[in-house]
Amino acid sequence: MLRKKIYTGLLLFTIISTFAQRGTRVGYMDMNIILENISEYNKASDLLDKNIEKWKKEIELKKIQLKQYEDQLNIERILLTPELIKDREIEIQIFASEIISLQEKRFGPKGDMIIQRSKLIQPVQDQVLSIVKQIAEEKKYDFIFDRSSSITMLYSAKNYDISDLVIKKINRQQRIQNRKDQIEKLKSKSSSANK
Repeated sequence: MLRKKIYTGLLLFTIISTFAQRGTRVGYMDMNIILENISEYNKASDLLDKNIEKWKKEIELKKIQLKQYEDQLNIERILLTPELIKDREIEIQIFASEIISLQEKRFGPKGDMIIQRSKLIQPVQDQVLSIVKQIAEEKKYDFIFDRSSSITMLYSAKNYDISDLVIKKINRQQRIQNRKDQIEKLKSKSSSANK
């Protein structure tokens, strides 16, 4: 009985001292650097930028058109009756409110820009977070911080930076996916050639 207590005590002491010596493992990454090195993210970002530019031009053209309507009314004001002036002013106000609605539709909190950003960029960010979780489990990190976020990191040693490791894993996954796509294309070509 005494031997069991001593053995259990020694085992418990060994386990506790092992965990105490391990300490907390902390790593960090820079999401901006990772995303800049992912071709999918760059393509999605370029597509979003093109759409944003197109929407800005669309709104600018509407504003120019509104200015033309206002200038035309000011020129014709002396020739028009007060009722016609009032009708034109109402039309101009309606057109101006349509421009505001269009701006809200494109760039508002629930606008096209936010929706497209979510559709295009969110899958890439989810992929990065999945890889980070996988690395954290493999390397037994307790915490991984994003250096590009609002958390202030005054100092960080390069050997705790896992950004390059994340980029390598994502690129490896992309190459594997590209190979699978090429194999599928070859299979579909050969099966269509056999028919």
